[in-house]
Amino acid sequence: MIVCEFCLHYTQGGECKLGLNIPKGMSCREFAPGIEKFCADRADFVNENQIVQMATFFGFQRTELKKIKIMAASEAKLSLAAS
Repeated sequence: MIVCEFCLHYTQGGECKLGLNIPKGMSCREFAPGIEKFCADRADFVNENQIVQMATFFGFQRTELKKIKIMAASEAKLSLAAS
């Protein structure tokens, strides 16, 4: 598993849209997480803790985990506003 699999810049062809080399670890300076990379269906989203637990299970740390927490919090706000 690589960090790119959870990034919006990653294409199905296995390349970075920004032209960056694919990292071997779980860190990338331009990492942009997307909720659709964690939940195939937005209805599967329960709360931000669910996403954070998934991210820590997959090995995210430091900066990447912080970006995931921000993304999950904004998704939680959107789901509250929609209901």
